[in-house]
Amino acid sequence: MKILVTGAAGFIGYHTALRLLERGDEVTGVDNLNDYYDVSLKEARLARLRAHGGFRFEQTDIADRDRMAELFARLRPERVIHLAAQAGVRYSLVNPHAYTDSNVTGFLNILEGCRHNGVDHLVFASTSSVYGANTKQPFSEHQTVDHPVSLYAATKKANELMAHTYAHLFALRVTGLRFFTVYGPWGRPDMALFKFTRGILAGEPIPVFNNGQMIRDFTYVDDIVEGVVRAVDHPAQPDPLWNGDDPDPATSSAPYRVYNIGNNEPVLLLDCITMLEEELGVKAQMEFHPIQPGDVVSTMADVSELERAVGFRPRTPLRTGISRFVNWYREYYGA
Repeated sequence: MKILVTGAAGFIGYHTALRLLERGDEVTGVDNLNDYYDVSLKEARLARLRAHGGFRFEQTDIADRDRMAELFARLRPERVIHLAAQAGVRYSLVNPHAYTDSNVTGFLNILEGCRHNGVDHLVFASTSSVYGANTKQPFSEHQTVDHPVSLYAATKKANELMAHTYAHLFALRVTGLRFFTVYGPWGRPDMALFKFTRGILAGEPIPVFNNGQMIRDFTYVDDIVEGVVRAVDHPAQPDPLWNGDDPDPATSSAPYRVYNIGNNEPVLLLDCITMLEEELGVKAQMEFHPIQPGDVVSTMADVSELERAVGFRPRTPLRTGISRFVNWYREYYGA
């Protein structure tokens, strides 16, 4: 298939594009190569993608309305995987406009491109952060998510609402995927596991928030990619049982679905750090801090709907994933 992947120089976008290329799809990657984190890491990912004959790259900001309209009209992709976004909970307190530009305006440009150019199926990244102040776990797609606690989460919730509107108005088949704490090789330097590894190897104190009493459903990137690709291959369908008198947030009378992708095995942050220490062979120096604004204490994904829909659930143990990440980190940085 001809597939457009936004955020292709990013962590998940790179892995997703690589998987599609390896199975024979024709992939166009879009990324603006911004400096939110090390651009050389993004360029290194792109270099590996360019080694495949079926890959082409367009350096474009998805918030550029005219450029995105031209790109969609020229490429006419069959399906779109939208992974470009301004990520990060804490950065949204510092630069909120980056989130509305990329995650709201940019997503509208994606929806319009799909609408006007015959795209068969749009799959887009949402986040576990949309669960916000919810505390009943595991988090289920059938729960309402009306109490976000960060602007980042609010923009992703907006994406889900916008996507449903286009599914309803224009019969655009749309699937949203709520990712839970993704980690692995070629990861983002602003994520905890990456920052911990860098700090431990440098002999520097690592910041541990909420005094280490954070619980996360760490999900290995290969499992995320498997879920994304399977979702692409299973376009959303209307739910014939959906009832407006008792509306289910996870489905719709329109061709719209939303799924969690998480490991369903939450781990205490301190236990994660212990595994990392054992893999690195170095003891961490920890600095304990209160919980940060926008953070939540615990996440855990109910993935039964994903498994029912596409026949897959993440299964990579955290210890295995950490080992693979550390091996990549040592090789890439010569650490």
